Amino acid sequence: MHPSLLSLVTYLPLAGALAILLTRNAGEAADRAARWIALWTSLLVLALSVVIWSEFDPLQAGAQFEQQLMWMPSFGVSYHAGLDGISLVFVLLTAFLTPLSIGAAWRSVSGRACDFMAAMLLLETALMGLFSALDLVLFYVFYEATLIPASLMIGVWGGPRRIWASLQFFLFTFGGSLFMLVALVAMWSAAGTTDIPFLAQTHFSPEMQCWLLMGFVLAFGVKLPLFPLHAWLPDAYTEAPTAASAMLSGVLSKTGAYGLLRFGVLMFPDAVHRFAPYILPLGVIAIVYAAFVAFAQKDAKRVIAYSSFSHMGMIAVGLFTLNPEGVDGAIYQMLSHGVVIAALFFCVAAIAWRAETRDMSALGGVAMRMPALATLAMLFTMANVGLPGTGSFVGELLILMGAVHVSLWLALLAGTTMIMGAVYMLVLYREVLFGHVRGAVGLLRDLTAAEIAVLAPLAIVTLWMGVHPGSFTRLFDPAITHMLSSDGGPATASAAHAAVKLAAR
Repeated sequence: MHPSLLSLVTYLPLAGALAILLTRNAGEAADRAARWIALWTSLLVLALSVVIWSEFDPLQAGAQFEQQLMWMPSFGVSYHAGLDGISLVFVLLTAFLTPLSIGAAWRSVSGRACDFMAAMLLLETALMGLFSALDLVLFYVFYEATLIPASLMIGVWGGPRRIWASLQFFLFTFGGSLFMLVALVAMWSAAGTTDIPFLAQTHFSPEMQCWLLMGFVLAFGVKLPLFPLHAWLPDAYTEAPTAASAMLSGVLSKTGAYGLLRFGVLMFPDAVHRFAPYILPLGVIAIVYAAFVAFAQKDAKRVIAYSSFSHMGMIAVGLFTLNPEGVDGAIYQMLSHGVVIAALFFCVAAIAWRAETRDMSALGGVAMRMPALATLAMLFTMANVGLPGTGSFVGELLILMGAVHVSLWLALLAGTTMIMGAVYMLVLYREVLFGHVRGAVGLLRDLTAAEIAVLAPLAIVTLWMGVHPGSFTRLFDPAITHMLSSDGGPATASAAHAAVKLAAR
């Protein structure tokens, strides 16, 4: 194993962004060069991430590809980075979606393409650093760093209400992260260090755990988002350019769930058992509420935005079941949801870019003009519903298995995401893809080779995750089972492995 690989994966996008900014000038030639620099940089990062995946040993305890440099030694703060099975899968997700998002923005982002591509690479660096951080201060720095490029992409290249959407996104996330900063300072004051592995072994008093967990829930609950901290989401996802919507919903929202897992479920075992009875109902409310609101929408992109919120409620339920099946399912659902929701945003954008509208009432009969898109959109729609054979089914099944250990009623209510999701997604598909050809739909042309090159990898991974889930669960299941068992979790490793095998069938 080469620790420098992790540094390359983290900072290569930053180097690409600097190269774009240093060579930027007005003109189409500069924009074209920026697109190619961003694409090749992100593809190289993806290749290096796959190398890390191939060298990673899931049975080895602790972090791998670890690097630690003194930063502020007198304060117990260091540059400490590394990967375990949990963080590795999110690094892979980020590396996979970034080049596809850059490809999706190839034609749709025409003004100031240099700046957009630089922002995309800066966001990738921030996300890579966030998922690999093993020091709480370093994690906080990268967490805040994601705000800058994400807010700029919404505010500069977004839709008509982009300024309001960007401001909401920034204020909600920044306001929530202040609670994390307070919790961070309190943990440093008690332990004398911000090293995450050390803090994970530190036994805080039950009362202090509750206050610390409260801070982290408020911070990460905004980004997830948990009900009722979701007000920023519909406008941000709808107004953002397609590539930014894919990264926001596919990866950035996962930073909230990752934070709740890393700094809640796994770090504060006493407090999390007290909080679970209150967080689980919030997850169920998000599932049901967002599904009803999605059904009432007429903007196709807004339907997908509320669909994302509903599925993130399912992930919150999985995390707070506090057993290996539920937590494994939550992580798997995060990965599957990241792939599928990005694909759905790309499909909607392909239609809207041609028809110049996202209004479902103005669309119809698209399948007759765009059969390739209709085929791929059907796959992603079924995956979003949780059809067996797709990754979402595996994640949702594992979450429901974990929820049954908590309460049968919880499992039944959480399972409504499949039924209600089928309603609003099939209605969306029927109104846009089937029916009579309306308006400019008769003039549409099918997907180009470049668009197929963006959607085809997403389709392949969606099916791969549904047919062979063990490729991914083997990375994080040993870590989850060990951590929950050491915290007194009720389930065993054999139970989790049995659940994964059953889901794979």
